Parts: sequence; C-alpha cells; structure tokens
Amino acid sequence: MLEQFGIIPVNYATLVSALAGYKYPKDKISSLEKAGDLIRLKKGMFVVSPKVHNQPVSKELISNHLYGPSYISFESALSIYNIIPERVHTMRSMTFKRGRKFSTPLGNFEYTSSEIKYYNIGIHQKIIDNKYAYLIASREKALCDIIVATSRLRIQSVKAMQEYLEEDLRIDFSALEKCNIGIFKQCIEFGKKKTELTQLYKLLRQ
Repeated sequence: MLEQFGIIPVNYATLVSALAGYKYPKDKISSLEKAGDLIRLKKGMFVVSPKVHNQPVSKELISNHLYGPSYISFESALSIYNIIPERVHTMRSMTFKRGRKFSTPLGNFEYTSSEIKYYNIGIHQKIIDNKYAYLIASREKALCDIIVATSRLRIQSVKAMQEYLEEDLRIDFSALEKCNIGIFKQCIEFGKKKTELTQLYKLLRQ
C-alpha cells in the first residue's frame, strides 16, 4: 500500500484516506511510523522509508515539499552543479515566505526569505530519470543568493569578488563558463547588495 507513494512526501490526510480500509487509520499510521515504514518529516508530513520501496530518498524533493513555495539554492545548489567541492550537510533553499529551519531524521533543511520579485528570478525545474522533479536555482541565481543572504559581506571591487569566490566558496570557475548574464542583471535590479552583485556581474562578464 505504501509503495504507491514512492519517494514523494505525503501528508497526513492522504495517508488516512489511503488507509481507509483499516478500522483505525490513525492508529495504523502510528504503527507504521514505529515500525520505521514511515518517516515523519514534520507534523502532518511523512515520507515512505526506502526499505519499503527500495529507492533512495531525495533530499532535494523533500526540501521542496517540506516548506514552500521554495527552491534549492545557495551552497546546496552549487554542490549539485559540482561548482564547489564540499558536500553540503544542510539543504538550503529560498522562499518568499518567512524563513524556517527543520531538523528531520533525513537531515536538516533551512529556508531563507526574500522578496517575491527577487525570488522569481532564475528558477529551474530539474527532472530526475523522468520519475520526479524539483525546483532549483540556476547556477547564477544560487551565487547571487549566497551574496545577498550572507550577513556582513561587503565586497567593493571585482578583485575582491574573485578572491571571495576562489578562497571562501572555492568556486570552480570552469563550471561558470557561458553564464546567463541576464540573470545577474535581474538580480541587481531586484535584489539587495547591489554593489556586491554588480562586482559579481563584472567579474563573470569578462
């Protein structure tokens, strides 16, 4: 029965409906959770355990469902694109709702708030094996998001921006060739830290 949900997070009401054949569906949900067949992500939201459907869970998909609207960004997106070498332990996303943090059995998820006009720039849908999809920032938007959301970051020159990307973020510049410069320009128009974003635009336009 649980296999029908696969790796897609499912809410409590949907589970109750799927278990309508049981006399006490809510008790059945509790027993499935205790048995490890259901993993609670937050109040009212679960994901089916990999031991049931024999598929790895997708933290990216969970991130989109756990709190939204949202898209994966920051170092999490850069790691997915193989632009930075480090593995990222907290899945970071952008939302136009208020910021939130969630700690789940499958990892930590963090959501940073932005204005809606800035939020809407540079979002892609990434389709995995024609089975599921999630929303993620473009490479350009993920970089802009890091700069916009990093407190006390002050960069006044192209050289300083290059040093920041190389030394602090350890960016692989070869992965940023043929950037969509238009995304940087939109982020400068609608985002905060216009000076820093302008230095990023100048650097990657070269």
